[in-house]
Amino acid sequence: MVTPDLLKIIKYEITGKLPDPFLFEDGKRVATEADWAARKKELYKSVIELQYGVQPPAPELMAVEMLYNGDKTRVYRIKSGTEAHPVTFRMKLILPDNAVNPPVIVDGDGCFNYSMDKQWLGAALERGVAWAIFDRTEIANDVMGEKRGTGQLFEAYPGLECGALSAWAWGYSRVVDALEQIGLVNLDCIAFTGHSRGGKTCALAGALDERVAIVNPNETCAGSCSCYRSHLVALDENGVEARSERLSDLWHNFYYWIGEGMGKYVARENELPFDCHELKAMIAPRTLFLSEAAHDIWSNPVGAWQTTVAAKEVYDFLGAGDELFWYFRPGRHAHKTEDVEMLVSLIKRRENGGKDFDDSRFFRLPFEETAIPPIYDWKNPKRK
Repeated sequence: MVTPDLLKIIKYEITGKLPDPFLFEDGKRVATEADWAARKKELYKSVIELQYGVQPPAPELMAVEMLYNGDKTRVYRIKSGTEAHPVTFRMKLILPDNAVNPPVIVDGDGCFNYSMDKQWLGAALERGVAWAIFDRTEIANDVMGEKRGTGQLFEAYPGLECGALSAWAWGYSRVVDALEQIGLVNLDCIAFTGHSRGGKTCALAGALDERVAIVNPNETCAGSCSCYRSHLVALDENGVEARSERLSDLWHNFYYWIGEGMGKYVARENELPFDCHELKAMIAPRTLFLSEAAHDIWSNPVGAWQTTVAAKEVYDFLGAGDELFWYFRPGRHAHKTEDVEMLVSLIKRRENGGKDFDDSRFFRLPFEETAIPPIYDWKNPKRK
């Protein structure tokens, strides 16, 4: 289905086909779900460790201290990491009215203004969904021009070989640890979200932490849920020509976010042993919701959609095709109340066992699907 808000595409370039996620390194192909579990371990080396670096270890310390006990808002200090060098950061838990054991959305974008907007927060709270918000920059710094590996987590683990995205994703998991200790929310209905660099973090955290039920990266741009092998030039809302973000942009401006090995693939993305569909596939069979904006050209909405469709091959193979959702709202790069509303609809779907769920606002595209050239030529082993 196509929305009336069509994206005006000037040029869409595909530099190479998406790698087959079902193909083992030895040339054999996945045939069973057990095979897929083994294949995921192979993918981890490229999708996670090459793209983001060697991940931080599980903490040897995990403590939660209450700092403020309001009626609906609680503030906690999370203390984790190592005994010698604890990593501390604050989490704000905002509870809906009269809720017992509510589902919860974890968001690491406490450093962004949108997380303080009452209407934005209310889109979840008014429907009985709690928020757990933290500031990921308390864990690792996010300062352009600063050297790689700065902030508390890198002080706790000297020599840690990962970028800031991995440190921030580690924070999402520590928030889940804290929620388990606190005991006020439904641990079977945890959702992760985040926007832009926070969306990158959310996707990585969701791929790594299987305790989360719903993963909702919002407009991640390059380096996560977009597409390395495609480049978009299109007109924005004002008719101004714009292009999508590339690995070269990410590396030259924010090299400290990602794995050090990614630098050698700048302008050689088609040589990468993976692409963004495989990060999405690593979240399967859990619910994945990709929220995008039709005129967020920098985020490459066309490439993001194509890697989502490719990831659906894995979801379908695992019998979880109904757990993959995408949505394009009108507008530009932002995390809007409308985005939260769509996420909450999926949370309520899970709570209600799918009863009375309306998916009519999902799956609409801001461009003609038939005008987009195919980007992969393989299919899941169960599809004839």
